[in-house]
Amino acid sequence: MKPFVYKMLFLVVVFLISSVSFAQSLEELLKEGDNYVAQFENQKALEVYQKADKLFPNNWEVYWRLSRAYVDIGEHLPDKTDKEKDTQLEYYKKAFDFADKAVKLAPTQSITYVRRAIASGRIALFEGVFSAVGTVKDVKNDCEKAIQLGNGGNYVQALAHYVLGRTHLKVCEKPYLVRLPLGLGWGDTEKAVQLLETANKLRPNFRMFMLELAKAYIEEDEFAKAKDLLLKIEKAPVADEDDDKVLVEAKQLYEKIKNE
Repeated sequence: MKPFVYKMLFLVVVFLISSVSFAQSLEELLKEGDNYVAQFENQKALEVYQKADKLFPNNWEVYWRLSRAYVDIGEHLPDKTDKEKDTQLEYYKKAFDFADKAVKLAPTQSITYVRRAIASGRIALFEGVFSAVGTVKDVKNDCEKAIQLGNGGNYVQALAHYVLGRTHLKVCEKPYLVRLPLGLGWGDTEKAVQLLETANKLRPNFRMFMLELAKAYIEEDEFAKAKDLLLKIEKAPVADEDDDKVLVEAKQLYEKIKNE
């Protein structure tokens, strides 16, 4: 065999080995970042995902995780002054941009739509739901698309159902005749209950989901179900950095409706 052929074969082998090495490195980086998320170390997670983005650009797995990190950090930033609020909004906008990139790179993956819906939802809540009607509709559309695709496992599907159910509840805070001209007539508390019940079945004993379902039950005057669920929240394991706050809110809500 000619030396040139040997050289080409050598280069091919080196390329294949390098490709495998890079793939493993990406997997390791994602795992490292995800471990930080599980420990509620959001800033460290963000830094790891940013490193992954530099080494492996245009990767949808990295992008949706970057979106999640920006939301997780943004949610816990101080928001007392106008400057602090502007900083918080910038985090949500970055979260949206990365999720949007993820959707474009992986339009058949539910998680990309869920993360974009969550980022959009944060922006809508920040600006006021009824001042950001278009954004609210985008949240609904992304959640419905994620549910239609039906992939990503129980966690992703539970999150899609939760966000959509919560969106229905927020929209229904205004009377039907007020929101109808805004194109928000689709809001439905009965539908919210169905969606949130599904979220709780897909991810049981998750405090945030349980609290939101209890709120939906109250809107439907199903106080017995709501009280039962609120009492169970205290026994649910801590799985989110805001679970202590959720428990406090659950106790306050129970006291408010306990005689109903």
